[in-house]
Amino acid sequence: MDPGYEQWIRLWPYAVLLIVVGAWAIYHFLAPSSWREWAGAGVVQAFIIALYAEMYGFPLTIYFLTSFLPIDIPLVHSSGHLWATLLGYGRGGAVVEMLIGSVFIAAGLLLIIKGWVRIYFRRHDLVTDGVYGLVRHPQYTGIFLVVLGQLIHWPTVFTLALAPVIVWLYVRLARREEALLIEQFGEEYRKYRQRVPMFIPHWPRADQAEPGSRIR
Repeated sequence: MDPGYEQWIRLWPYAVLLIVVGAWAIYHFLAPSSWREWAGAGVVQAFIIALYAEMYGFPLTIYFLTSFLPIDIPLVHSSGHLWATLLGYGRGGAVVEMLIGSVFIAAGLLLIIKGWVRIYFRRHDLVTDGVYGLVRHPQYTGIFLVVLGQLIHWPTVFTLALAPVIVWLYVRLARREEALLIEQFGEEYRKYRQRVPMFIPHWPRADQAEPGSRIR
């Protein structure tokens, strides 16, 4: 058997473990209730399955690229660092690629967890402090950052295709939620929406910062 095949087969248990952990995290921290939320969570779950099934399972993207493009990519696990492989940066480039992606992933996970904590303990209030003082939908921003980090770290054909679908679904979901929040909180939410951006935080300016203000 090809050593490359043997290597990928040995990694399958890691794929299964990470898919299960990822599924638990999605449904725990996003807590979908409506069909729209379930649809978004389902696409994120499909992204995770596609990602880890290739990262530790079947290297479909490598087969696809070597079949349709005049390039030679060795069938080894490290070849999944496609940006470094395609651009010829080698192992050093793969490490840099992984570190950059990991920064985005860690920041995204932090936003998701912090957003969940704020909402969980104040279910019936309009939350505007903490990470909700940074962006109006920190959990969705966190999802976008995690997806971006994974695309930097380990892009695949399927995850590249699913990424814009995830963004589209959660932008629509955020707009739907905001319409409901306006009905519930009225002018209070309108003022909050004018003050705080939807997904991308304002770049802080020294002349606008309040003394001692910070996001906790």
